Order: sequence, then C-alpha cells, then structure tokens
Amino acid sequence: MSLPNIVSKEQIQNQYTYIDGVAELIRGKQLRAYTHTFGCQQNEADTERIRGMLHEMGYEMTDSAEDADFILFNTCAVREHAEERAFGNIGALSHLKKRRPDLIIALCGCMAQQDKNVQKIKKSYPQVTLLFGTHALWRFPSLLYRTMTEKKRIFDIGGDENGEIAEGLPVMRENGAKAWLSIMYGCNNFCTYCIVPYVRGRERSRRPEEIESELRDLISAGYKDITLLGQNVNSYGKDLELDIDFADLLRRLNAVEGDFLIRFMTSHPKDAGPRLFDAMADCSKVAKQLHLPFQSGSDEILERMNRRYTAADYRKLITYARGKMPNLTLSSDIIVGFPGETEADFQQTLALVQEIQFDLLFTFLYSKRSGTPAAEYEDNATPAEKQNRFERLLRAQDEIVAKRQDAYQGKCMRLLVDGGARGTEYPYTARTEGNLLVCVRGDDIRIGTFIEAEIEKTSLRCLFARKR
Repeated sequence: MSLPNIVSKEQIQNQYTYIDGVAELIRGKQLRAYTHTFGCQQNEADTERIRGMLHEMGYEMTDSAEDADFILFNTCAVREHAEERAFGNIGALSHLKKRRPDLIIALCGCMAQQDKNVQKIKKSYPQVTLLFGTHALWRFPSLLYRTMTEKKRIFDIGGDENGEIAEGLPVMRENGAKAWLSIMYGCNNFCTYCIVPYVRGRERSRRPEEIESELRDLISAGYKDITLLGQNVNSYGKDLELDIDFADLLRRLNAVEGDFLIRFMTSHPKDAGPRLFDAMADCSKVAKQLHLPFQSGSDEILERMNRRYTAADYRKLITYARGKMPNLTLSSDIIVGFPGETEADFQQTLALVQEIQFDLLFTFLYSKRSGTPAAEYEDNATPAEKQNRFERLLRAQDEIVAKRQDAYQGKCMRLLVDGGARGTEYPYTARTEGNLLVCVRGDDIRIGTFIEAEIEKTSLRCLFARKR
C-alpha cells in the first residue's frame, strides 16, 4: 500500500513566503483576527493551525467579530443544524461588511467542500471574501495573500481529492491543560448517513515520528491532557508502509517521559478489539476512557447504516474492554429516527443502553445529508414518533447516569484541574481520568495540575469535590 500524499517541504516553505507577504502588507496596521469553529474536535484542531498562520502574519487575536479586520468561520456539514447556524452567522455579518468594505470574511471547513454550499455562498452571501475547503487548508496563506492583493473574491475547494498531509505549519492553541493532536485525517467507512468521507477524503495517517515529536512539544509546553484525533483512530497506520497500528502508536506515545494523559477519539466498533484494549490496559498514561459509538441496537438498522458489526459484536467488545479495565468510563453515540427505524428497532437500542449502562451518551435525531445514500431511504416514522423515542432515550440515560454518578460519592480521585468554574463555592473545573466533569474547591489549586480530591456530592452533569 502506498504512502499518503505528503505536501513537500518546498511547498510548505512557499506558504511561509506568503505568510511573510501578508505580514508585509499589514505591517504597522495592528489588525485583529476573529475565528469561530463549528463542529468536531478535528475542526477545532484545524482552526488552531489557521490561528497559528494568522499569528505568524502579525494578526492579533480577538474574541469579538465586531472588532476584527479578518473573520473566519470553520464550518461543519455533519448535521443540518450546524449548517444553518453557520449560514445564520455569516448572514449577520453583512452589516459589518457594508460599514467596513476592507473587512475580510472567510469561510472554510466541511461546508466549504460541498459544491451546493459554494454556489449558495457565491450567489447569496457576497460578504464572503474567501472560501476554501478542507483539502486547501494548508494553502491558506497564499489564498489570503491573493485576496488582499487581487482585491477579488477567492474560492478554492481544490487539492488532492483524497486529501493530503501537510507537516510543519504553525499552530496557536488555547492556553490551558488540554490539547488536540491529529494523528490521521479522512475516513474510508462510508456509513450511509455520513458526509465526512466526501468532504474530508480518504484515510491518511501521519508518520509516527511526526506525532511523537508534536506530543513532546505539547508536553514541553505544559499540556497535560492530550486527545489523539481521527475519524477512525483504529484505522491508523493501514495506509503506511510501516509495521504499526493504533495499539502500537499508543504504546510508543505512552513511553514519552512526563506526567500527562492520552485520550483518543473516535473509535469504530468494527476495527476495535482486544489488541487495542490490551494496549489501553497496559499503558499507564492512556486514560481508561472509551468513546465507542454504536449508533443503533438493531442489527437491521446497523446494516442499513453500513456499520459492519452487530449488536452482539458490540456487546462482546464492551465485555472484553471492561474485563481488562474494570474502571473504564464508557461513552457512545446514538442516532434516533434513522430512515426505516421501527418501534421494535428502537426498543433494541433502548435495551442495549440499559444493559451496558453508559457513563455518557451523545444522542442525535437523524439529520438528512444530501449526497449520502441514507438521504434517499424511505422513512416510515413521523417527526412526533422520532421525538418521542428521543425523549424516552434521554430519560432512560438520565436514570443510568444518576446511579453511576451517585456511586462516586465519598471516593477519593485523581483529577486534572483544567479551568475556572462559574460558581463561587466550587471555583475550579477538573476532569477525572475517565473525563467526567468535576467542580472543585480547596486551597492552593492551580490550573494544569493533578490533585487528589474527595467527591462531596453529585449531580447528573457534574461531580463536586474538595481537594485533600
């Protein structure tokens, strides 16, 4: 199998030339940039790269679009609501563009990789000056330079149709304890409801030495909670001419010196198994936390989704994982109302949820995505029926979470303090190794440090603890 398409060092250096070019254009102007991200953690990581490039150009970051000279929306196409929000936010900027014609408004991400959205932006959103897709992200400096010098709208969704890997771009992360670390891009699974393979291309893995080097940089910079990102991390390495898979990568990163936690998302049940769970159990720095989406408890629906596993397969995975890691924190995704789902299908989903007892569920009503096979499927349930199932699932999960949260009462746990809380009684937020949210009180608490704390009380969404 051939290696993924790697952007050459010469091409990256050429982008740095354009970074310098933009810096020269704005020198002495004290311009500000505002970025807003919709969607998944991979989009967040992409925005960090764009912010890094903007910082190198000389832009100062701002939290206010009103104060910005450059505005960027990094968009998501996974669900209709995310697209609607993005278009709404873009539309609201028309008054700013009229008042300040030199304002540059840019749109990138998964929405920008779809031709229907490109045409809509061209026709109905003239305030958008620059648009580029996921495959063109690494060329952002040259695109921005063209926008500024040619004084015209620039639209670029081109690049290798399967995507490329660009190393060596600057990155600007938020200060704090957490960081994203992309290990691969794209997806080969083609679930019938999902647009991701069409907008992010085929799976392509970063070289392990590049990943390890970035992890070492993150640890040196003080980050303690590192999440490895990929649409399906279990596929890592399949496209490399190397004898390495995701379990091997975990063991390699676990060997890096330092006091930190490694998390990862997302896993696909068809590719998860004993080799992964054994590595998780063996690696002291890999969090005993697993996000493993099952989407439906009905084998018929799973087949229509093209998930390539059964409910029984999923149960076996969880049984093995919990056998190796008794304290495993488990979360999952569920789609309610997939085309063709009957009440009997839903009951099987509900039964699986009640059997497995997840710590956390991300539940979604099915959202039709044009261009996917499921968009053409016949649907036999009414919106009211789907909403009823959705609410019943939420109530069932809340009952499960209440019991699981209550079980932590009085326990002493190691926590990573990661931010400030809104309340005054428990002024800090922290995370357990299983990524459960904890509000903490006590003396000498500092963000970015591990502490021992005793759980004093619980709620559905949060634990409350006192530092020992």
